[in-house]
Amino acid sequence: MGALSKLCCNKALACCIGPPGTMSPIGVRLCVGDLSVVIDNGIFQLTLSKPDGIVTGIQYNGVDNLMEVLNREDNRGYWDLVWNAPGGPGTFDVIKGTDFSIILQEEDQVEVSFTRNWDPSLEGRVVPLNIDKRFIVLRGSSGFYTYAIYEHQEGWPDFSMGETRIAYKLRKDKFHYMAISDNRQRIMPMPDDRLPARSQKLAYPEAVLLTNPINPDLQGEVDDKYQYSCEDKDNKVHGWICFDPPIGFWQITPSDEFRTGGPLKQNLTSHVGPTTLAMFSSAHYAGNDLSPNFRNGEYWKKVFGPVFMYLNSSWDGSDPTMLWEDAKVQMLIEVESWPYSFPVSEDFQKSEQRGSVCGRLLVQDRYIDDEDIYANGAYVGLALPGEAGSWQRECKGYQFWTSTDDSGYFFISNILTGDYNLYAWVPGFIGDYKYETTITISSGDVIDLGDLVYNPPRDGPTLWEIGIPDRSAAEFYVPDPNPKYINRLYVNHPDRFRQYGLWERYAELYPDSDLVFTVGESDYTIDWFFAHVTRRAEDNTYKPTTWQIKFQLDSVSQNRTYLLRIALASAALAELQVRINDSAVNPPHFTTGLIGRDNAIARHGIHGLYWLYSVNVQSDWLIEGDNTIYLTQSRSSSPFQGVMYDYIRMEGPSDFD
Repeated sequence: MGALSKLCCNKALACCIGPPGTMSPIGVRLCVGDLSVVIDNGIFQLTLSKPDGIVTGIQYNGVDNLMEVLNREDNRGYWDLVWNAPGGPGTFDVIKGTDFSIILQEEDQVEVSFTRNWDPSLEGRVVPLNIDKRFIVLRGSSGFYTYAIYEHQEGWPDFSMGETRIAYKLRKDKFHYMAISDNRQRIMPMPDDRLPARSQKLAYPEAVLLTNPINPDLQGEVDDKYQYSCEDKDNKVHGWICFDPPIGFWQITPSDEFRTGGPLKQNLTSHVGPTTLAMFSSAHYAGNDLSPNFRNGEYWKKVFGPVFMYLNSSWDGSDPTMLWEDAKVQMLIEVESWPYSFPVSEDFQKSEQRGSVCGRLLVQDRYIDDEDIYANGAYVGLALPGEAGSWQRECKGYQFWTSTDDSGYFFISNILTGDYNLYAWVPGFIGDYKYETTITISSGDVIDLGDLVYNPPRDGPTLWEIGIPDRSAAEFYVPDPNPKYINRLYVNHPDRFRQYGLWERYAELYPDSDLVFTVGESDYTIDWFFAHVTRRAEDNTYKPTTWQIKFQLDSVSQNRTYLLRIALASAALAELQVRINDSAVNPPHFTTGLIGRDNAIARHGIHGLYWLYSVNVQSDWLIEGDNTIYLTQSRSSSPFQGVMYDYIRMEGPSDFD
């Protein structure tokens, strides 16, 4: 018998808890008490507080409760959000229902609802939303689904929502092994290891150095939940494994449509607790640009989820990590099943109510090819109408994304009805594409847009370039961490940028002067530091840093304009100033002004939000022979301020003028 066939898991919603063939799945049973709701399908038992709708217990595979029994019942499995009135402080709100109702009770399915409705008497104390939390258990399913409907009615008070998510806190005596991807798995520290007696706080609040961990093998490592972040396009399954008995607890997100910020948006996953999160909306790696603001009494409604909490177990326990392999299989089943047919709410549109869009994307850049180029591997998506590139800051509506094939063809299915713009960006080219006509999706639509042509920003031939235009700084030099601050998972790992404290390595590599890059001689994979950061002075203040790009021009076309394209992969309370052949000119030839709050440097990312600048360079600023561009990051009150570059290109005057 193969390893996967030994698992008790949900294959196409047909699972039994004994060896195969011993029994058929029983019907779903619902028991409603004064203070709790229990749903049992013979595979597991889910207990919810009433009327709060908090997951207080999950009984599975002989374990009475997988949730942390040492926590209060309202601190185990819950929906939450962070909100504030305009100009007011943020409030963390564990969403507790005030009314309970049975939506559907059948042997094949139970769906229950926990609602909290707003009225003016709650103004200032409760977020002005009607919230309906739903939980679904199906016959034969080794797990449960949950989704929520948020509604802000017209005329209700203004507010902002910094975050909304689901958090599950598991038993620390059971779940010690965490898995996020094939190459991001490990034994994790205990939550007690983060307490002062066992750790040392580091420069950023979430990071600690383990000085006396319960597991001595982890001594000297750094723990920080942001080291386990993930782009939403890859954030489909993650969770925890208990070795005795062998049990997996997995959070599966089958669609990104209800998340904010597009496919590259980064979010938290699982971390020390043991905690597993389903993130829907957050400012992580983006800043307040991705905190929806509701103003002037606007109407808004959105469905978050459903997401699936999947449970699996192994018969013999010989290789519990195979539970991860099974969870990946289950994730694919859930993705193929999207949109689900079983949620009862009419606010969740089923497949037949949705529409589709298809077409082909081409790129036209006559400095690369006289013919149109297939947009191979491009990201194409629908989001609320806006400017080109606005999708990465869009946080109220739904988004639907896909990647093009080798010939540039794309097909986006299961799009909710409504009005959208179609957006795209193409790895290897700068800028953003937008299809100018608003696309209205109606039920059953299959809209063929035909060939679409993207003309990326380009005025003249490339004189030189640094980096790869892919919205990431991953191709640049990422140093080894300080040996005192290592997470062993990321030693010799593709995601080496996730190590703690890399911002401090810059001054160690360049102790006396800043980075100098010579076009034609330097190698950006070695000679271009991945983040343009500040420098700590001897008095523990921080100083601006100025990088230089040296290049030669055989001649200068007089009275013509050159262009410097600067694409940034991240910005954190930064200001990038550009000076050409004069390091002291004031004002600088160009400045971005203060930009960015994505905090990717401090939170171990390799990108945040994308920024693109085109700097007109007058010919009389240039000289024949040796030229120098000075790039100054001028804001310097902390070590976490700075930018990451995506790509820099110098263009000569147009050949087509």
